Amino acid sequence: MGQKILWLYILIMSILTFSVCGADKFAAQRQKRRVPEKVLFGLSILGGSVGMYLGMFTFRHKTKHWYFVIGIPLIILIQAALLLYFVLG
Repeated sequence: MGQKILWLYILIMSILTFSVCGADKFAAQRQKRRVPEKVLFGLSILGGSVGMYLGMFTFRHKTKHWYFVIGIPLIILIQAALLLYFVLG
């Protein structure tokens, strides 16, 4: 049961982060108010890293910022290692 909740949480956070990334790209194109980068990183750290990574390449957003190109995959690797540690015990 606990693992299902964890996977559901990761899915929800990924969808949310993907959506926020798309909304930020939309705002950037229209020179509207933007989502702060620390919010995008925060959502990624809280479980939405896969959604952020997919959003970066789907919307071609933040792909020229080295700290996103390196940081988001690094967060994914750390989260995957933690997930394996807790799931496999």
